[in-house]
Amino acid sequence: MENKTHQYWMKRAIAEAGKAEAKDEVPIGCVIVRGGKIIARGHNLRESSQDPTAHAELIAIKKAARKLGSWRLLDTTLYVTLEPCSMCMGAIILARIPTVVFGCHDPNGGAAGSLYDLSNDSRLNHSVELFPQILENDCSRLLSDFFAELRRRKRKTKAT
Repeated sequence: MENKTHQYWMKRAIAEAGKAEAKDEVPIGCVIVRGGKIIARGHNLRESSQDPTAHAELIAIKKAARKLGSWRLLDTTLYVTLEPCSMCMGAIILARIPTVVFGCHDPNGGAAGSLYDLSNDSRLNHSVELFPQILENDCSRLLSDFFAELRRRKRKTKAT
């Protein structure tokens, strides 16, 4: 798939991340595309739901499975602003999603090459084609700006 196509869909994932940020959630967004259409969207809801599994990818995967009436999400591409963690990469593999496109690497918890690489682990029954660093600067800036603002608010709270 052409890089411009990946950028187009990544911009939709970035818009989803903005929804998370508006809720004071870590701004991570995800869209799942099939046949040139978004079939599911998700954004991080971990804090507001107090659910450690409420990651953007898992929310989108559940919605896509419901929409398609199948847990096998063949012929889909998952776009996410941050490299999937081990939990999300495990779900991607179990859902048989063949392609993952992500914005920026996660050196602290990434499971698509940064910390671990579950995408092509020969011990697993499914591999995933990866397209990393699509609109990397935009995705990285979302996170760094969010955490800078969070630190600023904490300093302001401590000062009062």
